[in-house]
Amino acid sequence: EYLYWLRRVFVDYPEVFKMALPDTLVWRSKLAFNEPYVELYFRHPAYQDYPVVGINWLQANDYCSWRTDRVNEMIMVREGLLYMDPTGQTGEENFNTESYLAGQYEGAVRDQMPDYDPNGDVRKVRMEDGILLPKYRLPTEAEWEFASLGLLGNMLADERIFNEKIYPWNGHYIRIDDRSGFDTKDIGQIRANTIRGRGDYMGMAGALNDKNDIPSDVNSYWPNDYGLYCMAGNVNEWVMDVYRPLTYEDNDDFRPFRGNVYQTQVRDDEGNIAEKDSLGKIRYRNVTDDEAFNRRNYNTADNINYLDGDYESSIDYNTDDVSTDNTNSKRMYNTGKSALGENGKSTVRGGLNMTSMVDNRQRVFKGGGWKDRVYWMSPGTRRFLDQSQARADLGFRCAMHRVGGAQGLGY
Repeated sequence: EYLYWLRRVFVDYPEVFKMALPDTLVWRSKLAFNEPYVELYFRHPAYQDYPVVGINWLQANDYCSWRTDRVNEMIMVREGLLYMDPTGQTGEENFNTESYLAGQYEGAVRDQMPDYDPNGDVRKVRMEDGILLPKYRLPTEAEWEFASLGLLGNMLADERIFNEKIYPWNGHYIRIDDRSGFDTKDIGQIRANTIRGRGDYMGMAGALNDKNDIPSDVNSYWPNDYGLYCMAGNVNEWVMDVYRPLTYEDNDDFRPFRGNVYQTQVRDDEGNIAEKDSLGKIRYRNVTDDEAFNRRNYNTADNINYLDGDYESSIDYNTDDVSTDNTNSKRMYNTGKSALGENGKSTVRGGLNMTSMVDNRQRVFKGGGWKDRVYWMSPGTRRFLDQSQARADLGFRCAMHRVGGAQGLGY
């Protein structure tokens, strides 16, 4: 559906469709015959309910943005505010939530909201009406780990958790034991799609353990206490965070996340939101240092390196030598000044003076996959990969910010 929509709407921009395609070549291995998966896994209907793989972090974010707009568009149709208008949506004239709220998209109007301004009659929907949903996005690492653990079922008394978990389920085993509360027929079943050892991807013929040698249906196995499937095994999942090895020591205790780059909408000389781009999206730019001046909570747009990678956290830090050049983020994780050329840029990527693969493009992924050992299924484990790279055991799931109180309606 996603790719069909892109190809239909952006006829004049075929590169948009091409950039969204998964990298099916991730299945290839020099000493394995995986060509059938290269050709069939993404396209054959037998795999229609299987997790998408070969998707990099950037593509996953693009999908989340697209899903936001399609869901909000359907809500508008459901509420009788817009007509379905597939033929009228081409190029920049497609429903985009931010463009609609900014008054830069009309669509096939069916009805509008009453305007209580004495000089007005009707108006467009606003976020204040509570009709449109917040954005879909990737979960942060903290959100993902919290959702994976699912400690809801372990709180047997107020604020007392009795069973610590290694995996998203109770117990210390990947099989269902007789203390798990399952039916007798399920005892001994493996709870997730993983690998037990070299060459043992699904057991033996006639007695398969996890029943899958590649990714399985997204509703396979048993959900955790939040009702979430495959939070361990099957495929790893991208999260929002930029990777740092000492994340847990640096982050805030409330909604921890590393990767903030603060932006604002592009505006014209009169202060109005600039015209949307050729894809129908509102344009953004990074906040300037002048705009952030005199703020107590931040003073620059790019805060990815804050306390871990900026000049102040480097071994070369000298309070008498702090300048714009010295605070350049490209200094991070180099052994010293010998690894840098002019303007603080690395002379050779991965050269002799480099000590780490960590940079601002490395994103965290978690959960373990169909070809991972059990260790990686523990929610606290974490790995990283360049945001433009993909793997055959790496996918994603969407999250959305909860509005209102944390307890909601009391459930």
